Amino acid sequence: MATVTHAVTNQVPPLVGYDVFGADRVLTEAVERHLDPGLLDEAREELSRLGRTAGSVQVQEWGVLANENPPRLRTHDRYGHRIDEVDFHPSWHRLLGKGVSAGLTAAWTRPGGHLRRAAGFLVWTQVEAGNGCPLSMTHAAVPALRTDPELAAEWEPRLTSTVYDQGLRPASQKAGILFGMGMTEKQGGSDVRANTTVARPLAEDGTYELTGHKWFCSAPMSDGFLVLAQAPGGLTCFLVPRVLEDGTRNVFLIQRLKDKLGNRSNASSEIEFDGTWARRVGDEGRGVRTIIEMVAVTRLDCALGAASLMRQAVAQAVHHSTYREAFGGKLIDKPLMRNVLADLALESEAATTLSLRLAAAYDDGSEQERAFLRIAVPAAKYWVTKRCTPLVVEASECLGGNGYVEESGMPRLLRESPLNSIWEGAGNVQALDILRAMQREPHALNAYLEEIGRARGADHRLDGAIKNLLAELADLDGIEGRARRLAERIALVLQGALLVQYAPAEVADAFCGSRLGGDWGAAFGTLPHSLDLASVVERARPVS
Repeated sequence: MATVTHAVTNQVPPLVGYDVFGADRVLTEAVERHLDPGLLDEAREELSRLGRTAGSVQVQEWGVLANENPPRLRTHDRYGHRIDEVDFHPSWHRLLGKGVSAGLTAAWTRPGGHLRRAAGFLVWTQVEAGNGCPLSMTHAAVPALRTDPELAAEWEPRLTSTVYDQGLRPASQKAGILFGMGMTEKQGGSDVRANTTVARPLAEDGTYELTGHKWFCSAPMSDGFLVLAQAPGGLTCFLVPRVLEDGTRNVFLIQRLKDKLGNRSNASSEIEFDGTWARRVGDEGRGVRTIIEMVAVTRLDCALGAASLMRQAVAQAVHHSTYREAFGGKLIDKPLMRNVLADLALESEAATTLSLRLAAAYDDGSEQERAFLRIAVPAAKYWVTKRCTPLVVEASECLGGNGYVEESGMPRLLRESPLNSIWEGAGNVQALDILRAMQREPHALNAYLEEIGRARGADHRLDGAIKNLLAELADLDGIEGRARRLAERIALVLQGALLVQYAPAEVADAFCGSRLGGDWGAAFGTLPHSLDLASVVERARPVS
């Protein structure tokens, strides 16, 4: 008689069939805190509907399939005609269509739109982060286009549509469109003023012919693109439609798709312009100023994207530890594992709390909040995105060997985790941008100091961190070489100030004691053992 050797025991059920929004206490509380009470019921229902969709077995499978079947470039059709099209797996289109229909490109058209959209973006990109790129670019194109009221009137309704209209046709014939962007070139990277793409004026006012190469062009299957090129008057922003109004294809030569570490379901490309028709956006020579609001919005999406990955990694780690038994009990009840999980949960909560606060500032729109964003966005982009990779690595370790296996989903999160720190300006760019804001816009620093000042007196470690930060800010000696250190302190103090005001006492206490008070090691899981870590972990458990 054969011995049964493959009875399955002590394996964790998959984390599916739940409301990704409703199971996230930090996110739901942030929405309730910042959103107008009159909008809350509608927003909760909308976000819970999206959360249930995101947590469903079917949609989770879409994410896996989109990642496992990356896009393919078709430069020519069977007859030899140049078409420059990108083919995606049907699951990609389903995910992108759901994101558009959920309003993730429509923040500009409704009250509380930025906060609601940020919460939805954080929920939806937990399924598969790759579809976040075209959603982000399309959303972010609106403020750049608004520098030209005529262009905005024509294009904004299409960008903010909740209809995903697949396929390349003239934009005027579509119920909804997507936008990409192309700024960086191989010789310049983040130094866009080194761009060499040339824009030659045409006879019709405001129209140009572009010739040049873009080293990174996001979402090349999109209907339109914002690009930078050198016009006679200097670096200028242009709108490049993929298909012209007469139905002919604009010259948009896709040279290749990038073979990336992660984000594999999304197409990133190198493209050539060779007599490409374009429309000027804003004045000649003011390209950076025109596109800067778009960049600021996408930087916030980088922080949101990192917060999304962190939340999913923590949810998986806590879920696994809730069910997995070892050494005579549940992992979640073991003091050392509880310390690790609590530490991860603190990092995730701080990231979500900060990102949603910034989204609320966009909805407010006051001069004070705009000034606050000028420093807070690059600080959040710098710090939150950099914390993502070490968090995902530690969360994967909570699953043991299972976390190193593709089926767990953790390797996909890990490959994605460095991306948001690199895109839209890597760490040095963000740190230097903070210095530039402090030097050129003193009201930005004042707005930041007022924000953290609201929490003074609530925690002595936060007060000490604020005092030390002020000393750092007053010392201009070698400040460029200290820019990363300064960006880190600005972000940490802001996170601490927000948690002291809004988080449960055990969360704020643990964050201030470790991140601001210095009672912390160099790895996750080194929180003071005397804290109420069980409550911190329970708060992070994904239970609707």
